[in-house]
Amino acid sequence: MNVLVIGANGKIGRQIVQKLALEKGYFVRAMIRDVHQTEALEKLGGKPIIADLEKDFRYAYDEVDAVVFTAGSGGHTGPDKTIAVDQDGAIRAIQFAKEKNVPRFVMISSIHAGEPDKGPSSLAHYLTAKGKADQALIESGLDYTIIRPVTLTDGAGTGKVSDPAISGNTTIPRADVAAFASAVLPVKESYGKIYELATGETEIEHYLTS
Repeated sequence: MNVLVIGANGKIGRQIVQKLALEKGYFVRAMIRDVHQTEALEKLGGKPIIADLEKDFRYAYDEVDAVVFTAGSGGHTGPDKTIAVDQDGAIRAIQFAKEKNVPRFVMISSIHAGEPDKGPSSLAHYLTAKGKADQALIESGLDYTIIRPVTLTDGAGTGKVSDPAISGNTTIPRADVAAFASAVLPVKESYGKIYELATGETEIEHYLTS
């Protein structure tokens, strides 16, 4: 599988690149904005491509058949940047996938995306933007999977996850989000599904088939 990872230099993105390229042996086009990040992504097995999410980056889709979108402005940026990246950038990525006939699209979103009243007021614009991007993907006709993790941590991955509505868990390591995204990519049974994710007791592979 040839995969374009958008947001490849992020904390989750780097781990996805490494897992897909070095562990699964996929061809991974790592989309980055800064040429100085090239060497780091090459060490992770990625093939860097310089492109800006806020401009025309449709050329990044050449010779790929799947996209993992893990770019984000972060919940603490101003509304303008959040809309430009998390909303408009994501929607542009979806449109380019359709235009370039790239059918598979995995979106790293957020818990409570599209439900800003359920999160802290400081994240209202972020959750609104994420929700609009998710809705655009749902309506796109692409073979999508949306991953909505709870609060992210930098702890070591466990390889185990849960539905936060069932477990009540409120955090998950970024490493496990990356592992889940990498595992879900080829799973046809995940098409058209939204997974809310927290740390848990179920192995990722079993979680995807249960």
